[in-house]
Parts: sequence; C-alpha cells; structure tokens
Amino acid sequence: MAKIMIVEDEAVIRQLIGEELTKWRFDVYQITDFSQVFEEFEQIAPQLVLLDINLPVYDGYYWCQKIREVSKVPIIFISSRNTNMDQIMAMNMGADDYITKPFQVDILVAKINALLRRSYNYAESGEALEHNGITLNIDNSSMTIQQEVVDLSKNEYRLLFILMKQHGKILSRDKLLRALWDDERFVDDNTLTVNINRLRRKIEQAGIEDYIQTKVGQGYIVP
Repeated sequence: MAKIMIVEDEAVIRQLIGEELTKWRFDVYQITDFSQVFEEFEQIAPQLVLLDINLPVYDGYYWCQKIREVSKVPIIFISSRNTNMDQIMAMNMGADDYITKPFQVDILVAKINALLRRSYNYAESGEALEHNGITLNIDNSSMTIQQEVVDLSKNEYRLLFILMKQHGKILSRDKLLRALWDDERFVDDNTLTVNINRLRRKIEQAGIEDYIQTKVGQGYIVP
C-alpha cells in the first residue's frame, strides 16, 4: 500500500483527494501544520507527495526544494496557477508532474498510478543492471564504473535505466521524455538534452567514452 502525503491548505480539496485515494487503498496522510511540512515528510516517508504551490508560511516551491535535497520521491504539484512559467518552474525544481485546479479526481488518480509504476517498478528487475562496464545500482540510484561509485540524479538514473534496459535499440527523444515526465508538454525539449549531457559527462569522467550515442534525427542508443 503506497503512502501518499497531501500538502494542500484548502480543506475541502484536501479531504476530497484524501477520501478518493483512500477508496483506491492508498495510505493517505493529510498535512495541516504547514510550518512542519519537511519534518512530516521525514517522519512519514511517503512514496509520493501531492503539493500545492500557494501555502501558508512557505510556498510549495520551497518545500519541493527541501524534499529534493534528501529524496527522489515522486512529487506532483496541484495548483490553481496555470501559467507556463509556473509549470516550468515546478519541473525545474524537481517536480514529476503538474495538474491545475479545477481537476477531475479520476485523472489525478490515473497520474498517481502511472507515476508510481514508473518510479518503483524498476526494483522488480533485480538489484543491478550491468552492461559494457557500467553497473546501475537499483537500490540506491547510482552507477559503478571501474569500482568507482557515481551518484545520479533521479532523471539521470531513469535515463540510464531505460537506455541500458533497451541497449541496442534507438530510443526517440519523445520516448525518453515520456519515460521521465507524465506530460512532456510542460517540459522544454532542451531539458532532455541537458540531462543526457550531464549523464554522458559523468560516464566519461569515470572512464568510459561514447557510451551513449546520438543518432541524428532518430534519438539515442547504448550499443
């Protein structure tokens, strides 16, 4: 049973979401002390966080940043703010998805289920993936190259996982975007390029050249 933490100061919306998620057999925690969001997060250790932007004391961006300092847990922003800038800021802060109010609860549930599947089904593949000198450590989202352990961000880990899992196949940019974010419309295509380049740099600095190759007009491949 996945634990969902709801950080929403509008009581009616918070309770509506909580009741619906409980019907779906999620273990729901509704935060009401908005000065202790991070402390509650550490105590609850949820598998997913629903986070409003407009909150008392500190806004959702602040709490997202605090959580990202210690955790890669999936975060979905729920907000009445509907500008592209807000959505881009949320993604750049480390959010995994963004849904605007008003919304249909069944759509939110579908997004939660999809994100949980993508975030946690990797563990079903075993404790590690190995290919051409790289070991991807599933349990702590790091890679090992020549006995050197290299930490990866959440997106770097997801990219490397799907590329290694489907090595020998060309993966399009659209497919990689869908693997990283629920709705790629809210993500600048350049964000994928930035993450690919960071991942390549880490691999090269650890001693392996040209591990991720670009196929012009097609996408990326790990041969």
